[in-house]
Amino acid sequence: MVMGIKEVQSILDRYSVVPTRSLGQNFVIDPNIIRKIVRLADLSPEDQILEIGAGFGALTCGFEKVQRVVAIEFDRYLLAPLNEMLQETRMLEKTEIIHADAMEIKWGDFFSKRPGNWKMVSNLPYNISSTLLLDLLDHAPQITDFLVMVQREVGERFVANAGTASYGIPSVKAQYWSEVSIVAHVPSKVFFPVPNVDSVLLKFSRHLSLEKVDTDVMWRLLKTGFGQRRKMLRKSLKSHIGITEFNSAGLDPKSRPQDLTVGDWVSLAVAAGCEEHNGFK
Repeated sequence: MVMGIKEVQSILDRYSVVPTRSLGQNFVIDPNIIRKIVRLADLSPEDQILEIGAGFGALTCGFEKVQRVVAIEFDRYLLAPLNEMLQETRMLEKTEIIHADAMEIKWGDFFSKRPGNWKMVSNLPYNISSTLLLDLLDHAPQITDFLVMVQREVGERFVANAGTASYGIPSVKAQYWSEVSIVAHVPSKVFFPVPNVDSVLLKFSRHLSLEKVDTDVMWRLLKTGFGQRRKMLRKSLKSHIGITEFNSAGLDPKSRPQDLTVGDWVSLAVAAGCEEHNGFK
């Protein structure tokens, strides 16, 4: 069953649910978008799916092909309609519903109880999407592939190239961990309520191998550098590294943070990881 505007409004009315902007709630009401997400997710019978922000199951009901689903929903008022929809579509048997704030979950503990590789397919709440994705990329290696709906501006930050205005910490982190791309643009009219922004479908595929680097050092350099993005790096990072490290990395100390590619940041972090310069606070 794929839900359109009539089905969505019926559920909202029957359960007296009012979408909450503070929770970033915008429900998909176009069945074609649901079908497109499921198709682009390239699901198989062996897949385990994590969905965050399940709502009342418009997308969850499209996962009938997979082995297992974990659906996380923070709004307690949506749990009853979600349960109803999954029962009606015979998805309840293979779906674990978790009432929780995804921002508070310790992913190491979460996946220790749910072994194997996972895919994440979600229409993410707007208000947590960027922070949540970075947390999952950093701390949930069990998720090998992501297909998520996010605000267009958020998606553009993740895929931005060095030297562009949108390039920043999300760009570097996402592209270090994965191959990331925008695979579809989604107009605002497919949601209820209609948001003030358009959305995109963002796809991540984790790299099978990574350049070796102390990521704690790299993230701290990123935070310091992009926290003062108008300054030359030799000035903004002077308390952490010197000209020797820039030379070792083959980088111009007069560069600004947005000038460095992901590979450049890795090289700089490797140079900064020398014993005499790892005293970050």
